[in-house]
Amino acid sequence: MSACKPTDPASRQQFHEEHAGQARDEALRLLAQREAMGPRWLAWVATELYHLKPSAFANMVRRELERLNTADLQFGQASKEVH
Repeated sequence: MSACKPTDPASRQQFHEEHAGQARDEALRLLAQREAMGPRWLAWVATELYHLKPSAFANMVRRELERLNTADLQFGQASKEVH
């Protein structure tokens, strides 16, 4: 992963394109621990995100985690309503 800080729009876009897959993988790794960690999960995730560098990558992971978590909640709710 690049340690550069994307500052202009072109470099931010390039950074995002280069690291989107990694951010998704990291978000999935964090989300996979939710059930096993129970109530400690949120604090653990916050710590994990804090340690990710650069901050632009940490923000990408946070947004992806939010997106996946929201989709999971919506899908889970829809699934419960069907059954």
